[in-house]
Amino acid sequence: MAETLENKLIDKRVAARYVRKGLLDEKDFERHLKALPDVADQAVPVESEVEHVETGED
Repeated sequence: MAETLENKLIDKRVAARYVRKGLLDEKDFERHLKALPDVADQAVPVESEVEHVETGED
């Protein structure tokens, strides 16, 4: 496996499928996840409002 993983291989939504197909080594993926920096202190709060929309299916 290459030193750095391709973005399409490390997307957590599809990583398990790639591991099953043999396109991604599970140990390489775990090593990649552990090497990611902790950027939690850079997070910002997100505010949102939900507006009720009538769908006629009540």
